[in-house]
Amino acid sequence: MPAGQRVHPDAPKRTQFNLGRALPFLVLALAFVADLMTPEQERFDRLLVAAPALAAVTWSVPGTIVIGLLAVAARLLLGVVRDEFAAAPELLANLIVIVGVTAAAAWVSRVRTRYEQDLSELTAVAEVVQRVVLRPLPTHLGRFDLHLLYVAAAAKARIGGDFYEAVRVPGAVRVMLGDVQGKGLGAVETASVLLGSFRAAVNDAADLAALADRLDEGLARYGAWDPDSDAAERFATVVLVEFPDGEDIARLLSCGHPTPLLQRGGGVEAVRFADPSLPVNLAGLADSHHHIEEVPFGPGDRLLLYTDGVSETRDRTGTFYPLELRLRGWVREPAENVPALLHKDLTAYGSGSLDDDVAALLVVYPPESR
Repeated sequence: MPAGQRVHPDAPKRTQFNLGRALPFLVLALAFVADLMTPEQERFDRLLVAAPALAAVTWSVPGTIVIGLLAVAARLLLGVVRDEFAAAPELLANLIVIVGVTAAAAWVSRVRTRYEQDLSELTAVAEVVQRVVLRPLPTHLGRFDLHLLYVAAAAKARIGGDFYEAVRVPGAVRVMLGDVQGKGLGAVETASVLLGSFRAAVNDAADLAALADRLDEGLARYGAWDPDSDAAERFATVVLVEFPDGEDIARLLSCGHPTPLLQRGGGVEAVRFADPSLPVNLAGLADSHHHIEEVPFGPGDRLLLYTDGVSETRDRTGTFYPLELRLRGWVREPAENVPALLHKDLTAYGSGSLDDDVAALLVVYPPESR
């Protein structure tokens, strides 16, 4: 996605909303004209009652009442044109029906307006929570550029069980990407605990192994503090990366996480972990040890970290998403375009939807370091 370009997913909704607001007036006009242009035995004036009913969907209570009054006025005007006052009982019955529907529509509009206000407040709270738990990453950090793709699987959700963080510490840049087992609020709670532990330890931890231990300790302390919490029973896969200043290398530690992909020149290869660690909160099942891998990472290189929401997306035949193959096809693409390309391709590959949270972080060492 080019710099500065943003997608506005609400634009079609705004168009649909504007058409919905115009629809009651269109019904009024069509019903009025059709009743005038047709013989008296063909009655279209009964359609006027649909205008206030439709107004309840998009208009406020005062707007709905006004449209109902316009329907009443239109019915009276038709009565004058057709000289129906001799049949006053029928005309009065029609007016009572319109007034009754308008009153019911006004009540529906009031309920809908309250619901929309509550939803708006909840959305605002969710945005604040996202910025606190998953704060936006800087575009540039130290020598590196960061490009993030993050999509929560739950409809309307701002945050899921995938989490990320990147911090400049004395002598290095440290990055974390993780995925909590399961979905729902429990996964979000676990992610927030691990993010808090990472932020508290990232500056003091001597190396990535010590940092991984602090993640385990933080989740264990949280479970002891609140043993009934769902977070205490969950585990998370995590990949930690350190880019030391003055060295063109990357140090990586995987706690059961999907293997990062390293792009160097026109080639893409997976980072091989000789001895990956157990996922966080499962270290007690075996002797706790951490092995740190070290790979060259110089100007022009790219490192893609991702969660299993990317690698385990399947097509209709059950075939996993060919991430490494796709990344090879994008080696000439500007780095800032890759997250948008990945999102579009994943959605198409998954038959138009994503069943799991998706997080992918592309760390780029620019050819000309700043």
